[in-house]
Amino acid sequence: MKKIIFRCVVLIVTVLLGAVLYDLYYPHTVKMREFDPDEVARLETAMWRSYYDKKQLQLFNQLSELLRTQYHMPLVRSNQVAYYAANAAFTFKEGKTDQDYEKALPDLVKFYDAIRKMSDIPFDVDRVARLELQWWIIHRERWKRQPDELPKALAELQAAIYGVPIERVMDHGRLRAEAMKIRDTKADDGRAMTEEDWAKINDLLKQSWRSLAEAVKSSPTATPNNRAGDSR
Repeated sequence: MKKIIFRCVVLIVTVLLGAVLYDLYYPHTVKMREFDPDEVARLETAMWRSYYDKKQLQLFNQLSELLRTQYHMPLVRSNQVAYYAANAAFTFKEGKTDQDYEKALPDLVKFYDAIRKMSDIPFDVDRVARLELQWWIIHRERWKRQPDELPKALAELQAAIYGVPIERVMDHGRLRAEAMKIRDTKADDGRAMTEEDWAKINDLLKQSWRSLAEAVKSSPTATPNNRAGDSR
């Protein structure tokens, strides 16, 4: 009986290990232009709330959901990749200087590298990770930046990912920056966010991601420069 139980346990462990390895390493291609903009907006709104409330586990779960539903990542892989993004976000959150902010970059590279390996669009992982960190810094230092820097940085990120001219995705950047400004203004004035504020943010993010979806679907191929710059 003990031998039977032992063999059953070994078999179960082997099957589970095989499933995990398949989940993590089996090649899988995702059509990056096919996402639900309203669902992305809903999840981004939720993630912003978790980030500012310092709820790291909740943010991790929301990131995992985003990766599964919009990037179609399998369960184990979505959790692994969500960890990279959540860890980068909270590493950055605790930072005070440029040197501190740079500590978030390795996890951002891992995050975008995982997406690139599944993406049907070639993009330069290192450049995209750097652009992600760039807009984080601009947003953190908004008090000393020009008003157009954040919208442009947000647009530049998506232009690099999807291989489209930045002009095509400026509306996305502008609307997303407007959504951020609602929370920023309240925080700078020392006032608490209301449910109405979060609803306005969600509406702006819907418009932003709908704009991006329309812009990238009308451009089915990446630009030659992005292909040449693909580093992964």
